[in-house]
Amino acid sequence: MTSKERVHLTLQRKPVDRVPVFMWYHPQTTKRLGNILEIPAGYVSLAMGDDIRQAWVSNNHAMEGIVHERDGESHVDDWQIEWTCSNGFNQISKYPLEDAGEGRLLEYEFPFDRVESLVDLIKPLMELKDDYFIGCDVSPCVFEMYWRLRGMERTLTEIALTPDLTQEMLKRCTEFSIELSEKACERFDLDWLWLGDDAAGQQSMLMHPQTWRQMVKPLLKRSADVGKRHGIYVAFHSCGAIRPIIEDLIEIGVDVLNPIQCNCPGMEPLELKSQFGEDLAFMGGIDTQDVLPNGTSAQVRRATARLLEGMTTDGGGYILAASHAVPPETPDDNIFAMYDEAGITREEIFDRAAQIRKSLQC
Repeated sequence: MTSKERVHLTLQRKPVDRVPVFMWYHPQTTKRLGNILEIPAGYVSLAMGDDIRQAWVSNNHAMEGIVHERDGESHVDDWQIEWTCSNGFNQISKYPLEDAGEGRLLEYEFPFDRVESLVDLIKPLMELKDDYFIGCDVSPCVFEMYWRLRGMERTLTEIALTPDLTQEMLKRCTEFSIELSEKACERFDLDWLWLGDDAAGQQSMLMHPQTWRQMVKPLLKRSADVGKRHGIYVAFHSCGAIRPIIEDLIEIGVDVLNPIQCNCPGMEPLELKSQFGEDLAFMGGIDTQDVLPNGTSAQVRRATARLLEGMTTDGGGYILAASHAVPPETPDDNIFAMYDEAGITREEIFDRAAQIRKSLQC
């Protein structure tokens, strides 16, 4: 069974040979695994047996797709956001619209002239499309895109104080996201469109759910509609405690929810599966705050087995993934134990790594 077949059948709640996997790692974790497997870091996910190949084509490429060798190195992206590497991750160090007045806000131009080159980031994946499930990530789409331009605190304040102006800017963020989505879906044979818009913190929503429904939900629906028009799945990412809006996400057409941060209120994976599993597939839920980095390999096995059993009670609808990037302090044995419970043995991983090394030498 190919990875593409495995993921499609899982989302259709049909039998598969093993649960699909799509794991995210801290850059330092990826580098370490590459050293263990003796392959370049960019090939680690292939060796580990991940089933999904995905490209960032929007602002997340600036955050995750541009890699700096050392902390303190910076770059400015197509949105004029400055990013600086800190502890292996790119963090925003300058918001281009932080001090802008209304006139300058409305004069801001999104990088529509860069759409074609951004969408081109999908091209390398097309060589794998017959075997792998191919995704296009256009996140962040609405609220998160705007606060990356304006700053989180100021954006949240202005949602209350100047809602009309903020709504206009959220609309413009959405229009750019939709342009990327349409171009990507027209040009490439995709399996899902990946939307993302962080709407919550560790304990609660970043704004009142009703405010989110009024200002963000209609715009996200426009984005989801692009995937639906092209006949592909729609996945959605939001960190944090988003339980209050999960029904809304189903209403706008989301098929797959990620990352299921299980330590947040209302986000216990098995409870969510019981409540929403008929209408929604899930990806994530492996605890990266406690069990995975701090538990024993036996504890990781038990937690993973419990998650897999509970999340596939209807025969599918679940993709194994972590609730966040696997942190660098995670023991190697814990990572391999998690994969082994999913049906991917350490031996299989090392065999694939050997094949990758051989192909790179040719």
